[in-house]
Amino acid sequence: MPTDSWVNETLYAEWGQRFLVKRELARVQSDFQDIMLFESYSHGRVMLLDGVVQITEKDEFVYQEMLTHVPLLAHGDAKRVLIIGAGDGGVLKRVLQHRNVEKAVMVEIDGEVIRLCKEHMPDIAGDAWNDPRAEVIVGDGIDYVRKAEAGSFDVVIVDSTDPIGVGEVLFTDEFYANAARLLSGRGLIVNQCGVPAMQAEELAETSLRRGKVFPDIWAYVAAVPTYVGGFMTLGWAAKDATLRQVDTATIRARAEAAGILGATGYWTPEIHTGAFNLPPYISKHLPQG
Repeated sequence: MPTDSWVNETLYAEWGQRFLVKRELARVQSDFQDIMLFESYSHGRVMLLDGVVQITEKDEFVYQEMLTHVPLLAHGDAKRVLIIGAGDGGVLKRVLQHRNVEKAVMVEIDGEVIRLCKEHMPDIAGDAWNDPRAEVIVGDGIDYVRKAEAGSFDVVIVDSTDPIGVGEVLFTDEFYANAARLLSGRGLIVNQCGVPAMQAEELAETSLRRGKVFPDIWAYVAAVPTYVGGFMTLGWAAKDATLRQVDTATIRARAEAAGILGATGYWTPEIHTGAFNLPPYISKHLPQG
């Protein structure tokens, strides 16, 4: 439907951003959340969940690459990857870019997100939906993690909304305990922890929760333009503290072997290693800060 109205993001009561809408593509109230997709003049197609921007075609690569390539290359030999959320398919696509990945299981609770993104934002996932290594489940990620066999995955990637509404259960003690159980001996989990300039408590609280079951807790950063407020933090929890200390040359060699070196728009080996060097205003919210 053509329109020249504005959409205002509702994440913060006192501050935000807005988009001039060229054309509304879909507006659906699913069993879990309000979903809106529209075509903007500035950022291509955009998806909001409950009034909060989740993804835009213009800069989705920044978030997707950092959420995916950093944990997989830090691990170095991740063959089995579990993705919780990420219904747009962008994380799935990046995971499957790694030649050594043998299986990627994606569990998204809201099938409407998958359906609408396939229809209106098909380039985000590309051919990932049809990759024989991919298993896409419309279901409860909490329940899947609870029932998964111990040691069955090498990396868990959580791409969720903030810890309110449908995303809240992905930030609990129980979830992290079950994630630690299903991860292999060198396993790790990453998840978005918000923009610390505005959501510092999110990083601090989730880091404390992860620290109850993982020995190495930290975060790394990505500059995603449409996640307003500066750096976004991606939470890191690993069973092996050496994984985030891998040097740039090793990361470069692993990326070349995986087949992603030179095929990214934001991630590089140097950005990978540098992203763990946090400014004090962020690191002070971490247990080791």
